[in-house]
Amino acid sequence: MGMSLEQKQAVVSEIAGQLAKAQAVIVAEYRGLNVGAVTDLRAKARRSGVYLRVLKNSLARRAVKDTPFEKLSGQMVGPLMYGIAQDPVGCAKVLAEFAKDHDKFVIRGGAMPNATISVADVKALATMPSREELLAKLMGTMQAPVAKLVRTMNEVPGRFVRTLAALRDHKEKQAA
Repeated sequence: MGMSLEQKQAVVSEIAGQLAKAQAVIVAEYRGLNVGAVTDLRAKARRSGVYLRVLKNSLARRAVKDTPFEKLSGQMVGPLMYGIAQDPVGCAKVLAEFAKDHDKFVIRGGAMPNATISVADVKALATMPSREELLAKLMGTMQAPVAKLVRTMNEVPGRFVRTLAALRDHKEKQAA
């Protein structure tokens, strides 16, 4: 039994809402996957903040119409699963890792705002460090000069105290 017009409109508006806050959409063919594997993928996607949905391509075309992802319409052929995310790297990592483990899950491409991306681009995105890793590296780089300055400034009073202790020991030795 097919979906009613209201259900289709609800799906299109839901997807359009997801696309409004998304930075990447990745499409993959899932033909031949068993339910357990798809359930596992959905759980991984949910943990990574990826909205994963199987859609009829006609509904997906309506959802991407007049959005920055409109160029994706050309890649909408066959049974596809759509990964929609705010973090392009996280989305690509989840789907690419799953594709490595499951031969029947084939990434077909994707889109970022106003541009389509190829399968090679998706794989390149998957190898990039995540946003959190990049922020951690940036903070470490920014913190290093300050930490070195603090250690250098702390060394002056420490050296003074060690010099006074050595002088005290020297005078006690002479007095004895």
